[in-house]
Amino acid sequence: MAKTRSALRAALRLDGVDERLDAAFWAGLEEALVASDVGVEISAELVSAVRNRKPADRAGVRELLAEEMVELLGGSDRSLAWSGNGSPRVVMVVGVNGAGKTTTSAKLAHWLASEGRECLLGAADTHRPAAQRQLATWAERMGVEIVGGEDGADPAAVARDAWTAANSRGHQVVVIDTAGRLHSSTHLMSQLEKMKRVLTKVAGKVDEVLLVLDASTGQNGVAQAREFSDRVGVTGVVLTKLDGTARGGVAVAVERRLGTPIKLVGTGEGLSDLAAFDAETFVRALLEDEPG
Repeated sequence: MAKTRSALRAALRLDGVDERLDAAFWAGLEEALVASDVGVEISAELVSAVRNRKPADRAGVRELLAEEMVELLGGSDRSLAWSGNGSPRVVMVVGVNGAGKTTTSAKLAHWLASEGRECLLGAADTHRPAAQRQLATWAERMGVEIVGGEDGADPAAVARDAWTAANSRGHQVVVIDTAGRLHSSTHLMSQLEKMKRVLTKVAGKVDEVLLVLDASTGQNGVAQAREFSDRVGVTGVVLTKLDGTARGGVAVAVERRLGTPIKLVGTGEGLSDLAAFDAETFVRALLEDEPG
């Protein structure tokens, strides 16, 4: 999130030299928020809310801005529905090409293993052999079972087979890695809908549909989230690539405009680079001073 932090720090100019809270300052702060993908409307609302609270100086502005952003992100249920007894919980991992779905699926399996939950991976991205090989490599490294299919096989059939295998082997969770698809492609989104229908039929329900969203996609990420939510009922977002290059403000925009909670964040390519989303920690990281 270094790009966001740099832009906001520049707007706040917390250098002890200029403490004026004039019109130019407020306009610059709003522009910095827009540039960090918070969105035009939300940025204007945040600046107005902070300004109305009449901070004494720019340090006060930053503190009040943090409070307003945390408040905006507050109240969401970020719990993950993969605990409990009985048949395996079902987690579908969806998103566009390049967002990091396959890596995120592996990270989820690693997360589950660290909590002592037996997990099986379903490699349903049958249109991209490299994705299946990548997931198989991760699975072997973690000692996690995986079920895949032939190149070009019906993804819904692979997902069904993965759940059936997980159920017969006593696993607690099955994580289904799906093919990347443009949110604007009706045909590909229909395939995803079919997969969810099939999983719902065999498992009773799909417990989580996690949308993997590349933080650097900016406001296009809001459009992605909206379309996936409309088609397959996204239950939460995994925000990826918050490793120092992304702007990150899209998290605020997605939650405010769509009501879809950010549940997890990916901060790197390693198996352990996945964390629960915490609004206060996230906002403080956006607005904190860069190390000197």
